[in-house]
Amino acid sequence: MSRKTKYLLFACKFLIMTLFKVSLIMASEKPFETFDPNKNRNWSFFTDGVMGGVSSGKAFFGKSGSDNFVRLEGRVSTANNGGFIQIRHSLTKYLDNDIKGISLKVRGNGEKYYIFIRTTSTLLPWQFYNASFKTSKNWKVVKINLQEFQPSSNFLRKTIKSSSIKSIGIVAYGRDHEAKVDISEIFFFK
Repeated sequence: MSRKTKYLLFACKFLIMTLFKVSLIMASEKPFETFDPNKNRNWSFFTDGVMGGVSSGKAFFGKSGSDNFVRLEGRVSTANNGGFIQIRHSLTKYLDNDIKGISLKVRGNGEKYYIFIRTTSTLLPWQFYNASFKTSKNWKVVKINLQEFQPSSNFLRKTIKSSSIKSIGIVAYGRDHEAKVDISEIFFFK
């Protein structure tokens, strides 16, 4: 076999393996939300005002180029025992057991934001699992493994079982600051 034929076979094998790997990665992600304006939007916005806090804000849907997104913005204040603004989506059906994490396409004002997950074990309003992510002015993809989420209390399991997830929230939380974060895609990956 000539050197040129060997090289051609190697290149073909490499291309096939690469394409196969890409298709496996894409198949292992489950789109949860792309903020398509033609689909039902089941997101709720609320602030710490539900417990007497004074944070304020809003959430709205928009479009930037080809990206549909939801924006969470406002003023987070820790006054009066407050400290959050949030958008939350309740899942209508349980996820597969083999989900390993969450992927978000985000941009923002450079602040740190959080994903709050509630499960069938988080019975009280102040119980959740959380993980943080940082934003920048340009779109970027953030991937967070479920193992990285921290329980809000010692009474919760240490790790999240994906089939027990009942809601996901995007939250500006825990310190006085101006919040502005856009989310255009949310995927659960295996």
